[in-house]
Amino acid sequence: MADLSLEFCGVKFKHPVIIASLETTNSPEVLRECVDAGAAGMIVKTLTDIEDMARLTENSKYAILNEKNELIKGKVNKNFVFYSRSGYSSTAFKEWVPHLIESRKYAEDHNARLIGSAGGKTVQSWIDICRTIEDCGLPMVELNFGCPHPAMMPGVHGGSMIGQDPEMAREVTARVCEAVKIPVVIKLTPDQSRVLDVARAVKEAGAAGVTATNRYTGFSVDIETGMPRLGGPAGIGGVWAKPLSLRWVHRIYTELGMPVTGSNGIYDHKDVVEFIMTGAPLVQVGSILMLKGIKYLPTIIKGLEEFMDSHGYPDVASMTGIASRNSVKDYGEQFKKPRMHSEVATATCKNPSCTICIQTCFYDALAQGPDGVNTIHANCIGCEMCTQTCPFDSTGMFTTTEERRAEQPFFQIPPDVFEKGKFEKGFDRGIKLSKVKG
Repeated sequence: MADLSLEFCGVKFKHPVIIASLETTNSPEVLRECVDAGAAGMIVKTLTDIEDMARLTENSKYAILNEKNELIKGKVNKNFVFYSRSGYSSTAFKEWVPHLIESRKYAEDHNARLIGSAGGKTVQSWIDICRTIEDCGLPMVELNFGCPHPAMMPGVHGGSMIGQDPEMAREVTARVCEAVKIPVVIKLTPDQSRVLDVARAVKEAGAAGVTATNRYTGFSVDIETGMPRLGGPAGIGGVWAKPLSLRWVHRIYTELGMPVTGSNGIYDHKDVVEFIMTGAPLVQVGSILMLKGIKYLPTIIKGLEEFMDSHGYPDVASMTGIASRNSVKDYGEQFKKPRMHSEVATATCKNPSCTICIQTCFYDALAQGPDGVNTIHANCIGCEMCTQTCPFDSTGMFTTTEERRAEQPFFQIPPDVFEKGKFEKGFDRGIKLSKVKG
């Protein structure tokens, strides 16, 4: 049986699945339910001194939508869109003290970890909240630089506003890291193009790791009424966001080499596996538990264990980052790989009643013949579109021989095309020429 235990930033977890900071961790009672359901850890809903953010949670609004932009009405599948407006913990952070101590002890008794989350109005607020969390014995704290809502509060500078500014993020992180001894993890916001810069800044400031990522800020419309859902902009997430979240996990893992916990895009154990294989050994589950209930958590954990057993992974470390390590660093590496071409299996092909592969081949590499689909090898570039669209699994990709590649001019890519600086020089020259012509 696979060993699901791991160590993240010096803290030991019995398996990779923890509960993200949201409604499922907003009270001691629900925290206890998370522990009983088998969570390896829970991140308390962000503790704050921003009264408006606490009040916002008491006025939360949700719209759970399907792929048709309709309310799901309880039918939750992988295509859900979680559109919501919520704030930080509805209880003042100082009032949390006895609950943190009690919940932390209950978690420890069940080999689980209670993790703090902070979101302050000033730098001193961040420090005070984190010190309180540390004094209550919690082993780790997450700084919520990712929540989109504080930036929309009049006069409040926090959440994603900090997470969008590397220097501001660096300052708050450094001050907190100086004030506490427990590991500090920074929750990043995807509402920007400088995610890697912020991650690098907080690493240099002393952060033990980062969370990639919080939800996006979105805008949803009810076309029947012409009104914005929930009154206006709100946080938005779902499995659709997973590839976007994994992009940042991949870059942080490969370029910064710092510990990263994954978030935003988990529905089942397969999504957890994707985050782990990209480089996030610890994965935060949140929205799906709000839709299916905390009782769904064991299904995710069991699925992960069964996957690891069936695929021969002895532990989490053996899976962590393997996809990122197998990834090309640039398209120059991609073009060094063996070229492929498509072939159609006539035995299973349903042509001529089905011609979808021909319709979706935009390189004229597949054509209708008297006996079925013909592959025009001289045109096939190996894009794999036909293998994706064939409903009968009748197309496959095969390595193109050296002889055939020699006959096809588009395979002949000069070796120096991707040399460093070559493109940049050509790009600069193009700019200069355009200015002259202009």
